[in-house]
Amino acid sequence: MASEPTVYVVDDNQANRLLLQRLMEAVDLPVETFASGQAFLDAYHPEFSGCLLLDVRMPGMSGLELQNELHERSISMPVIIVTAHADVPMAVRALKAQAFEFIEKPFNHQAMLDTVYRALEEDARIQTEDAARAEIKERLTRLTPRERDVLDHVVAGTLNKQIAHELGISVRTVEIHRTRVMKKMETSSLAELVKMVLQIDSESA
Repeated sequence: MASEPTVYVVDDNQANRLLLQRLMEAVDLPVETFASGQAFLDAYHPEFSGCLLLDVRMPGMSGLELQNELHERSISMPVIIVTAHADVPMAVRALKAQAFEFIEKPFNHQAMLDTVYRALEEDARIQTEDAARAEIKERLTRLTPRERDVLDHVVAGTLNKQIAHELGISVRTVEIHRTRVMKKMETSSLAELVKMVLQIDSESA
């Protein structure tokens, strides 16, 4: 169960942290603040959900280094870069690392809130997709090795007769396996079945 969507603020400047904390609290958004990237990583838990407001220039781990570390750990929480020292190379680097947005200080409060709301919506979408992929993976574990063989051939567009020949089984046996696969994958649609498997395959590619 994911935690309540929260705005996580990482900034070594106490005044900046307080400003952003009060701004979020003014619209009843849960908010937590951290004085360093390492402090956030130490507190991080996989159930965290929400978005990250991240300063760039900080002692020790910089904001961009933290962003890279999140990427290395496959943490997909939307990152909003907030900095008073923006330049084009920095912005390009942050956006290439899949930052959700890049905001320069001083910022307009309403524009900041609008960006945060969009980031929270994006995080909710990511969480929904992650849950769906996890469910598909769980269903795949229910298949026997032979059922998985048949499934892989079905996804490849192979006809039952060809599957039977390649696996050395009868067409009737292929049909039985296909029926069991559909049941275990909880779908009655071949198109839906193919879509689910391709979704998982593209993720691991």
